[in-house]
Amino acid sequence: MKLLAATDGSKHGRWAIEWLAEMPFAVQPIVRVLHVVDVASVRAPFMIQPVIVGTERYIQSEVKRMETAAKSTKKESEGLLSTLGLSGTVTIDQGAVAATIMKHAQRSVGLLSIGSRGLDALDRFMLGSISNHALHHAPCSVLIVKEGPRPVRRVVLGIDGSAASDKAVKFLARYVNPTPDGPDREPVMVTVTHAVPYFKYPEVKEAGKALIQRYGAKLVKSGFQIREALRLGKPADEILTVAKQEKTDLIVTGAKGLGAIRRVLLGSVSTRVVQHAHCGVLVVR
Repeated sequence: MKLLAATDGSKHGRWAIEWLAEMPFAVQPIVRVLHVVDVASVRAPFMIQPVIVGTERYIQSEVKRMETAAKSTKKESEGLLSTLGLSGTVTIDQGAVAATIMKHAQRSVGLLSIGSRGLDALDRFMLGSISNHALHHAPCSVLIVKEGPRPVRRVVLGIDGSAASDKAVKFLARYVNPTPDGPDREPVMVTVTHAVPYFKYPEVKEAGKALIQRYGAKLVKSGFQIREALRLGKPADEILTVAKQEKTDLIVTGAKGLGAIRRVLLGSVSTRVVQHAHCGVLVVR
């Protein structure tokens, strides 16, 4: 599988690369690290005539600084790939950061790894964030990294019986090694989580149990160990609660692909999970 890791040279960018070495992929992936230089961002929209405004010297100095930082980030990322034993390359491109990352993600990439800055709700609404943009617009699965790397041994899989959940299970079965290499060879434990609104109707509870058992059977067949978590409440909240209780390393969920208006008005399970999770979140497309 081809992976794309977006980095800005910060610790969050390094984590996006380092997590790819901790993920128990079934086959060694090919990694392309991308660093984007957004030269246009140093020019305010009203500076149509920068020389008259008197800022051209500052702008040129800032552009030079960004280009120097990009070279440093590339060298550091190349060294990181080598240290981690990952096969891949490092690319520098220019353009608007979010749009440029999406452009590269179109190139037969199976997974985009990107760090989360942890912006609060107001920042996300007023400014947006690169990781939030990737979550909603990337053509591939997205790994949102929220902390330093650690071995992935405990996974919470959020399901609802949709096609998106089917894809999430298929991703785990196809790309993740249930018994990763290592001194302890600790198997990957997947907690299959499904939330229902009311337990008082027996048929709803039974349908939920059957759903968990169906997905669990597929994972067991692929070699994973599983736990079942049938919960009462809102799906995103229950996934987050289970993840905290299980001290989860990674949450996996399908992408619903809600339209922009519905996301603003209602939100989506994957969006809420990404915003509030304590650990990394893999949103599968």
